[in-house]
Amino acid sequence: MAVRAEHDRAVLAGLLGRDPVLHAYQLGDLDDFFWPYTSWFRRGEQVALLYHGVDPPTLLAFAAPEQCAAMAVLLKELAPLLPARLYAHLSPGLSEVLGGSFRVESRGVHYRMALTDPDRLAAVAPAGVVLGAADLPLLGRLYAQAYPENWFDPRMLDTGQYVGVREGGELVAVAGVHVWSPVYRVAALGNVATHPRWRGRGLAAAVVAALCVRLRESVAQVALNVRADNVAAVRLYERVGFTRVADYAEYTLSAR
Repeated sequence: MAVRAEHDRAVLAGLLGRDPVLHAYQLGDLDDFFWPYTSWFRRGEQVALLYHGVDPPTLLAFAAPEQCAAMAVLLKELAPLLPARLYAHLSPGLSEVLGGSFRVESRGVHYRMALTDPDRLAAVAPAGVVLGAADLPLLGRLYAQAYPENWFDPRMLDTGQYVGVREGGELVAVAGVHVWSPVYRVAALGNVATHPRWRGRGLAAAVVAALCVRLRESVAQVALNVRADNVAAVRLYERVGFTRVADYAEYTLSAR
């Protein structure tokens, strides 16, 4: 048995769907919206994704603790096939496997959180309107002022899963998604931002709550990634019903 490319979405969905929260982003990337930008690799029951829709490409390799040894073997075999420069999201302990082929630079520990207590949403007054392509200039200005380091794919506005609050002709708060797939029943919250002048007024919680209520109409699992050291964001997500379900780390990889 050796690592091989996998092109069967049904097979991938079956393997990833055994833990839909841990693999929420990968399941979402099986959707037609993302599928053309993906390359999938499988060894036994372990699956890794190389997503080409960003520059540099991003490798996603997640495994439960008892499966990390098997995932490490997959990554060791996959390393010669990877691009010379890429980003990676890896479960704990997996970066060491790639150290022989790449210079590995940590970009921080992150939490995977999941909406496990949606009843808490009722305690937050939702706010915001659904955004569309016409709102892209306003959204770009908000991110430049409030979240310049974020990754945002303008195509995501086409999902209809971005909610924002407008004041004085400008967007002052927004919550959106990185993936959304009614087919695979998963969504990943992301691109949440509040204008610096409007922080401390509960707008982030309000737009996140509004979006989560909307997402639960079409998916079974709502997940997100957040930096472990972003204490304010972690507390916000806990307030609306998210809990920490797994840890992972992000890296930049450059071929030796």
